[in-house]
Amino acid sequence: MKLAFQLLILSSFLFISCHPSVEDVQLAENLEWQKRSVKIPVAKVQDEGSTYLGVYSQVYSKNAHNMVGLTVTVSLRNTHNEDTAYVLSTKYYDTHGKMIRNYFEKPIYILPMETLQIIIPELDIEGGSGGNFIIDWAVTDSKFPPIFDAVMISTLGQQGLSFTSHGLRLN
Repeated sequence: MKLAFQLLILSSFLFISCHPSVEDVQLAENLEWQKRSVKIPVAKVQDEGSTYLGVYSQVYSKNAHNMVGLTVTVSLRNTHNEDTAYVLSTKYYDTHGKMIRNYFEKPIYILPMETLQIIIPELDIEGGSGGNFIIDWAVTDSKFPPIFDAVMISTLGQQGLSFTSHGLRLN
């Protein structure tokens, strides 16, 4: 019995230590975004805009003092089946309006009908209960603006929480 307990403790320690930190995940994502950097063909751009997307990295549970962390998946979707869409910046703000991070320094491309994701891990609670994204974008065909939405999910014991949020074009 004592040996089984020791093995349980050891395996739990190894399991916990194998998870990458929030910083490691963000570094890996930044390297992936750099591979998608592109110079936008300005002469071909027909439409540019900004989209607001509300996200929740935490929600209140039971009272104002208990918070539950959520994993956020932000989807960046190109709705055109032939032309590339471009995302100029994706800025993430916390509940108080303070910018947390810009996910890429240079514009990136999204291939026709492709969807890219930004993942905010459950342990990254910087956004709080009212996180916000402002996504600036450009397309070569104004009939096909990109779509931005988010899925937030968490499991706590046997209970699961999930909901979605949809982007709203600002201009």
